[in-house]
Amino acid sequence: MEPHRLRQRAAIVHAVRCALHAAGFLEVHPPLLVDGPALEETLEPVHADGRYLHTSPEFALKRVLAAGLPRIYSIVPCFRDEERGRHHAREFTLLELYFTNAGYLDLLPVVEDIVAAAAAAVHAPVPTFSRRTVAELFGGAIPEDDDTYFFRWVDEIEPDLTEPTFVLDYPARHAALAEVRGEIAERVEVYLGGLELGNGFSELRDPAELRARFVRSAAHRAALGRAPHPVDEGVIDASGRMPRATGIAIGLDRLVMALTGETDIARVLVPR
Repeated sequence: MEPHRLRQRAAIVHAVRCALHAAGFLEVHPPLLVDGPALEETLEPVHADGRYLHTSPEFALKRVLAAGLPRIYSIVPCFRDEERGRHHAREFTLLELYFTNAGYLDLLPVVEDIVAAAAAAVHAPVPTFSRRTVAELFGGAIPEDDDTYFFRWVDEIEPDLTEPTFVLDYPARHAALAEVRGEIAERVEVYLGGLELGNGFSELRDPAELRARFVRSAAHRAALGRAPHPVDEGVIDASGRMPRATGIAIGLDRLVMALTGETDIARVLVPR
């Protein structure tokens, strides 16, 4: 642990909160202990006395959207098992925000403002983001099978995403909780300092489709010998009641790393 990194972290978190407050966002405090931990089949939750520590505040915040609050965010600890390394921690901090009457492209200026405020707080250069589609990054031909897709993404594409970049328009099969338009998922990922920083969507508002995605995820996990994630009935109900909305989750620990040049997530966290 390095005290100057913790000072920088505190300055960044404060700047992010101030930027969101100035933009009219309300901070809400979701529960950490949940019945349904995730949709994505690759996420492994941490079990806690018959329930789960949340992998993100997403499901809870969508309930808040459905209840009528139009611009909300949370900065909370989250928990994911089987994630270790210089860029991963079992317990980490997420900034998650949502706002209504907007789609995924409306996230881009909001993220730019947040990152600019955070950079100014630690006297770092303000990044200028480019925009690239997944199809562009694959040279115009996205692999149809996921083994090839992920192999090339990890080995060829992601290592070159060293400049500030918004990656847009993922294949529909990788939609997660995003709306799908034809063959495209309305999804954006943010890269800064060579790190994947955030993942955002035009939020899915079709309860039947959301339930079908839970079922597909459960089947894929079962095929891998893993326990299916329980279906979160609350978020399915909320998806049918919330207005058109967009949202993004940003790893705050990684934001600190990207803006300070730190290469190990452990050095921006308080050790156990």
